[in-house]
Amino acid sequence: MTKRAINQNGKFTKELINTIESKFVYADKPINRLNFTEKKYDINHEDKKNLLLKLKKQLNSIENCKLKESSKNIVLGEGHLNSPIMLIGEAPGLEEEKSGFPFKGEVGELLNKMLLAIDIKRQNIYTSYAINFRPPEDRKPTSVEIKRYSIFLKEHISIIDPKIIVLMGSSAMEAVTGISKKISSERGKWKEIILKNKTYSIMITFNPSYLLRFPENKKYSWEDLKKIRDKVKDLDLKI
Repeated sequence: MTKRAINQNGKFTKELINTIESKFVYADKPINRLNFTEKKYDINHEDKKNLLLKLKKQLNSIENCKLKESSKNIVLGEGHLNSPIMLIGEAPGLEEEKSGFPFKGEVGELLNKMLLAIDIKRQNIYTSYAINFRPPEDRKPTSVEIKRYSIFLKEHISIIDPKIIVLMGSSAMEAVTGISKKISSERGKWKEIILKNKTYSIMITFNPSYLLRFPENKKYSWEDLKKIRDKVKDLDLKI
């Protein structure tokens, strides 16, 4: 009797899409707030930490900014400073504003699940936002606000100096690439930007908060995640 072949990959993909839900609870070791993990890279952490402190002071000194005036806390970034992956979301929400760190609550749990699906632990990448202050009532940042903060974001990218940048959401896409089209027409395609004479590979995809509201689009995010996983392998990155 001939045994029927089972498509394990298809089964796994279906299970992944079905399990990336807002009710998912992810338990892992506490994230190291000092930005150190067991992973070791070559570049000096102290230099980057000092540059990030300087950048934070510059952001806190912005004048005539409604975002800053209405927000209770700045959210700069979190994670491994020398990771080859930098993940950039749109703007902090209530949970992030309270903690001062990106991607918390249900959004953070979903992001953890997405990363683990491609064998990446959250503490081994670096996360930040296009906008560092929570917009009033969690509204979408305006193009003027995105453009104003993009100057600081691009400096942020240059400090972290990753190999791969993942842009989650249309605000992050517009801030880094200048593209203001619908994200659905731009996601899933590798692009490149040049900052300070250095070229960075970029993948645009949906923001986890968007996927919580529109779970039917998780299948597209899974396609994007697989491309990121393949790029990590192609570049032989250690994460």
